[in-house]
Amino acid sequence: MAAARLARLRGPLAAAFSSAAAAGAGGPPRPGSLPPPGKLTVRRQAGGVRNIILNNPRKRNALSLSMLQSLREDLLHDVKSKDLRVIIISAEGPVFCSGHDLKELSSEDDVKHHSQVFEICAEVMTLIQKLPVPVIAKVNGLATAAGCQLVASCDIAVASEKSQFATPGVNIGLFCSTPAVALGRSLPRKVALEMLFTGEPLSAQEALMHGLVSKVVPEDKLEEETMKISHKICESSKSVLALGKATFYRQMTQDLDTAYRMTTQVMVDNLTLRDGQEGIEAFIQKRKPVWSHSQDEKK
Repeated sequence: MAAARLARLRGPLAAAFSSAAAAGAGGPPRPGSLPPPGKLTVRRQAGGVRNIILNNPRKRNALSLSMLQSLREDLLHDVKSKDLRVIIISAEGPVFCSGHDLKELSSEDDVKHHSQVFEICAEVMTLIQKLPVPVIAKVNGLATAAGCQLVASCDIAVASEKSQFATPGVNIGLFCSTPAVALGRSLPRKVALEMLFTGEPLSAQEALMHGLVSKVVPEDKLEEETMKISHKICESSKSVLALGKATFYRQMTQDLDTAYRMTTQVMVDNLTLRDGQEGIEAFIQKRKPVWSHSQDEKK
């Protein structure tokens, strides 16, 4: 059945979803308010849209172990709630994210700590694509190394015209091997390898041309455009979007014939969902659908 298939598609995350349920709730944003100092990430939620703000501009929003843990918590918090429909990741300051905190990767820390940093980073990046809601990167500045990886891992990315993207690890003797996983799946191979081999940045327009970002807009239009996309997503059924997102990423790893067999069955399963039938009935009756946002099947 459709509900069981969706559970299988996202099965490995079930335990993580449950463990996140005890985390604190995100309140609605106050107009003109700034993220509180000292908190590495700030979570705010209103109207189905969760904003997660990287909030360590003094350290160029580096993905320290603590930052990664905070980001993971904010991504997972109450993720099954029908009130959560889309997540936006943005940042305070002129740098979206500079990648790993290099002080944590020095010889002063042992191999166990280094492994922990890279393992939780990989967990966060893969988690983004396994979440049951779309995740949008809202980029207004420089995104380098693991910061560029974060952008590439999101489902959608909207960038301001001044934004730049780079993987400069090779210049300091630490090749961006983990960012290359996300980059190589977002960009043509030769473009990705030029970035990785030279460390030279892509402009926002180059990133758009090669598919690293979805849209490029003037800085003063970035919030408006990101919210426009978010509100459009919120008009759809959460359960249908969750099934579609999970299926999309699964079929990307399959050969053509297998992908078509799998997605054919998913289309059939989608029709058994309550919201699958509600959408078709609403279209035929020329009315707006009333979504349940549940994984329940039509009785």
